[in-house]
Amino acid sequence: MNIKKYRIPFIFLLIFLNISCDQVSKVLVRNNIEKNANIELIGEYFIMTNVYNYGAFLGAGSDMSPTLKYIFLLILPSIVLILVLRHLLIKKDLSVTAIIGLAFLLGGGIGNIYDRFMYKQVTDFFHIDLGGVFKTGIFNMADVSVMVGIGFVLYSTLIKKQSLGL
Repeated sequence: MNIKKYRIPFIFLLIFLNISCDQVSKVLVRNNIEKNANIELIGEYFIMTNVYNYGAFLGAGSDMSPTLKYIFLLILPSIVLILVLRHLLIKKDLSVTAIIGLAFLLGGGIGNIYDRFMYKQVTDFFHIDLGGVFKTGIFNMADVSVMVGIGFVLYSTLIKKQSLGL
């Protein structure tokens, strides 16, 4: 796929779609599911709930002081996302796979940072438990975007051996 002509709009479209999917899903959960209520989507294996995460991944850092939370959960991630966006926009030789991966990472990261800034928490709502074979913490669509983005970046760099130009 040759996207050179539409590279910048493509990047912003992917970021926008990831943020939109995340924020719409969180609004629906906050407005329609009571806090800590469990809704079985696929039996006990795939559950939707409504929890508020005051930390980072799996609640890490939720017991930090407000100042440290502000620095480590809002300021530093924002700086990293700005640097990733700058890199994505400047590097003209990135593969489509790398562009998609980095745009998904940005969209997911922005979605969760927006929540931390606006609500001082992140709304999480999906939980998967495949009977001990595979089990997740509670996550949201921004987390899915970040994980998919990581998958694309790893595929691009490790499998296809393409450089991210770092």
